[in-house]
Amino acid sequence: MKTVNVNEVPSDAQLIDVREADEYADVHAANAKLIALSEFTSRVGELDIDRDIYIICRSGNRSGQACEYLEQAHGIDAINVAGGTMAWVDADLPVEK
Repeated sequence: MKTVNVNEVPSDAQLIDVREADEYADVHAANAKLIALSEFTSRVGELDIDRDIYIICRSGNRSGQACEYLEQAHGIDAINVAGGTMAWVDADLPVEK
């Protein structure tokens, strides 16, 4: 699984947030789409597999699980965002609340 830090995520990336809705509502990376890990397997069809897929969570654990699932179950190489939303906020990158 490829991993990048928050500063390596392109501004126009397909960024998928796998936290739960309440966490996402508190704060999330600008332009991140919510697909909670608890719904991930049933919503994989919403991903654009023709573009790089960056997965973010709170700290990097759930996003890692989502990346592993995509690779093992679908042969999709997604990119894990290390440090997650906490690192995104700490890096003062654009967020929505």
